[in-house]
Amino acid sequence: MIMMETVLARSVRLIFSGGMAVVGVGLLAQPAVAQTTSGSNVQRVEVTGSNIRRAQSETASAVQTLNREDIERSGKTSVAELLQTLAVDNQGSVPTTFGSGFASGASGISLRGLGAASTLVLINGRRVAPYGLADDGQKVFADLNIIPLEAVERVEVLKDGASSIYGSDAIAGVVNVILRKDYQGSTAKVSYGQSRYGDGKDTRLTFTHGMGDLNGPDGFNVLFNFEYGKKGEIWNRDRSDRDQIGRGDLRSLGFSPDTGLAGVGFTTGGGTVASSSSLQGLVRNPTTLNYYNRGYTGADSGFTRTFPGAACGNFPQAARDQALAGNGCIYDAAQQYQQIQPSSQSYNFFTRATKNLGADMQAYGELLYYKNDSTAYTTPSAVSSSVGYPGGPVTNTTVALGAAHPDNPYFGTAARLRYSAWDVGPRVSNVGSTFNRLLGGLKGTNFGWDWDTALLYSENKVSNNRTGYLQRDVAFALLNPSAANVAAARAGSAAYAALPAGSVWRIGENAGLNSAALYAALSPSIGNDAKTQVAQADFKASREFGKLEGGAIGVAVGGEFRHEYTRLDPTAGTDRGNIIGLGYSAYSGQRNVGALYAEVLAPVLKTLELSAAIRGDHYTDVGNSFTPKVGAKWTPIKELAIRGTYAEGFRAPSAAENGVGGLAAFSTASDPARCRLGIASACSPANVALITSPNPALQPEKSKSYSLGVVWDPLPRTSISLDVWQIDRNNEINQESVTSAIAAGRVARDPTSATPTPGDPGPITAVLTNYVNSNNTRVQGADLDLRQGFDLGTNGKLTLDMKWTHLFKWKRTEADGTVFDYAGTHGNCDVTNCIGTPDDRINLGATWERAAWKVSTVVNYRGAIKNINFKDDPAGCANVFANGTDAPSGCKIKSFTTVDLTARYKVRENIEVFGSIQNLFDSVAPLDPLTYGATSYNPLDYSGAVGRFFNVGLKYKF
Repeated sequence: MIMMETVLARSVRLIFSGGMAVVGVGLLAQPAVAQTTSGSNVQRVEVTGSNIRRAQSETASAVQTLNREDIERSGKTSVAELLQTLAVDNQGSVPTTFGSGFASGASGISLRGLGAASTLVLINGRRVAPYGLADDGQKVFADLNIIPLEAVERVEVLKDGASSIYGSDAIAGVVNVILRKDYQGSTAKVSYGQSRYGDGKDTRLTFTHGMGDLNGPDGFNVLFNFEYGKKGEIWNRDRSDRDQIGRGDLRSLGFSPDTGLAGVGFTTGGGTVASSSSLQGLVRNPTTLNYYNRGYTGADSGFTRTFPGAACGNFPQAARDQALAGNGCIYDAAQQYQQIQPSSQSYNFFTRATKNLGADMQAYGELLYYKNDSTAYTTPSAVSSSVGYPGGPVTNTTVALGAAHPDNPYFGTAARLRYSAWDVGPRVSNVGSTFNRLLGGLKGTNFGWDWDTALLYSENKVSNNRTGYLQRDVAFALLNPSAANVAAARAGSAAYAALPAGSVWRIGENAGLNSAALYAALSPSIGNDAKTQVAQADFKASREFGKLEGGAIGVAVGGEFRHEYTRLDPTAGTDRGNIIGLGYSAYSGQRNVGALYAEVLAPVLKTLELSAAIRGDHYTDVGNSFTPKVGAKWTPIKELAIRGTYAEGFRAPSAAENGVGGLAAFSTASDPARCRLGIASACSPANVALITSPNPALQPEKSKSYSLGVVWDPLPRTSISLDVWQIDRNNEINQESVTSAIAAGRVARDPTSATPTPGDPGPITAVLTNYVNSNNTRVQGADLDLRQGFDLGTNGKLTLDMKWTHLFKWKRTEADGTVFDYAGTHGNCDVTNCIGTPDDRINLGATWERAAWKVSTVVNYRGAIKNINFKDDPAGCANVFANGTDAPSGCKIKSFTTVDLTARYKVRENIEVFGSIQNLFDSVAPLDPLTYGATSYNPLDYSGAVGRFFNVGLKYKF
């Protein structure tokens, strides 16, 4: 007989241990055919937990559950926004707002700060195809944006590290998003939000419809969910009143103009280039090798002609403060062109159909479709930015104005140029992503076994079309039309070949003389495509048998076969290093994966449950991995439980790491060889191209996870849990150390830029590395979870809760034995965006309910971060003010706290109005001069850059 799914305390104990479904379970987040066994009133159900208090008190693993109520009280409008505010999330998250990154258009979560690639994201307990663009060109992850928020039943986060039930990628933990499975009626929801500045407009439309009584005479249910979302952009320039937010020119805060924190477009006193992005052009004296701006009037420049129109005052973008005008026009490119939030538009459709096939079998199917288009802007290209491609480095530092170029102040002699292509416009990325997930399965009960089998196909396609990027061969020919440059441009560009003979690119104050055809040849639209696929078949079965003092023994067995395919095409032109300022990223690979696993739960005593699981995986490219997990839960009294787990995990290398392709990006490094020659500038880090090749000999990363915790429910409305945990990750896959590669001599240099110093080989232009199994990481911390409820009688009820994650250590051991601890510092910048590793993150919540009212507030706290690269860094503070003191003051990125407020009111049983205020007190994100994920503020503090944000909406059921 088909019965309603109800979570009973005893069945939860039987079904759950160590975060693993072991009784009545074919799949951890799929609904089962609940039924009554012969001669018993025990109902078998499939669950991944209920609320966090109940789940924690009944399992050996720590599982954080976010139900519909938690989602609504957060005021967030997407799953990504919700999860990235959690205390368990840390460095390595991929924010949607980082529109200029490798993985533009997507968003990912990073549990324990181990990176998005080490956090496994599931939908209804099964995998999804990863996002087509790997973060930093290496880290493959699941895009959280594909998940329709209104279709979410709950989200469960397995926090104690690896889980044997899932296999690869679960090193840091598992995020399991459970979507609705049975719905009747129709619900429409509309909401609109905007910041107090009137921008960042967020429009959401949702419609959900379900029909059929699955547990009644119909024997079926079909539900549909459609969601539309549109977000407007937020520009840095529109936050000019929020202290340093979005500003690249920080001279007013005490920074020196030669630190890269004072805008761009100038030279230092000695004529050394401090910026490659000049509005009017910086040109090198062919004799003295000093750089001067084209508007300079001093006789020491050696100009053979002058350009009064190139004076800084003639450029509206230039800073009004012209204290350094003699050395160039300072302008704040970041504030003018970059964004806090890119614009985006998305469509999401989810449907599920379930049909009972008799009393003991059920068929089900799901379809999830997602489409998103986003547009992100960043600063104009600099003509001298060097790049790399698999064939080697390509230096653009030699770009020059030809001897006869009409804008060359050294007319008659070719002269090197540093110029921002502001006249071309900002660089723009238009990213389109589509995601499909199709699932069909059967489940039932036969011969005492509950079983579940399904076929899954999941696919992601991404296209990235870019404008504003410069074609190297065309740029070189238009600036310096030598015979060699013209021949190269004609061979590579039909648009250039069609231009009139002798065409040149006029720069600075004369840019208005350029034709549209010239710009079309110089900066055409370029793009690339990516595709990922996962096809899977699985079968799982479970039952209980025997009798121990605490109850029946639960067992489960299962297996799956999976095919994975990944392909990223290179952006047109990057395969030959022809796009100035844009590195190369491309990879392809496919493999088959087979896995078997088994689990057992033994309630040996009424107060003691033991669990164990083992999984074996075979990868056609990296061989075999075996991952065990054991857990125990002791309940000496019903109000108190002590729990612990040990698990092993692994992460198989992605196609970006062991497939076919490569990565050419940017890094910073000093040059010990030139530094020893006394060349002072070589002793400080400078930009270099980093060319990394895949390594087919890579082995999987391995991990060991430990957790020990206590759950105490002293009163009916009181719950306290404390878990300490440790994750050891070994054999890590990383880019080979830049320092090691330089020490080994795997570099390319530009001898034409050598100084007169004897023996100077010229500056490093590129460092050549591979992906290698190298480092080990140990992350150690504690989670504290408190919940307290109050009955206020006629005044309703009040619930308070707190979730606090503290990192004791985040230690990385390099291949040479060097140890770095990043907890509480601004490292590890290798993970993502250099956002740092805060050692404290806290979520505080309070919800008051009375009659038709429900009001909630959530306080999000991010602890202070020392502005050093790692603990006890001998180099000291990562930034300094012009007077040499640590920056920010105390060498610390201040802690940051925001308060979010939401309110809901039921006008009628079927009508609800709601609203929220994010960042209620309009807190401003503190200064962070080191991160590159945002401009002068930390990406973790995104809401402090946006400012107070309002949202209102209406929900109608019919």
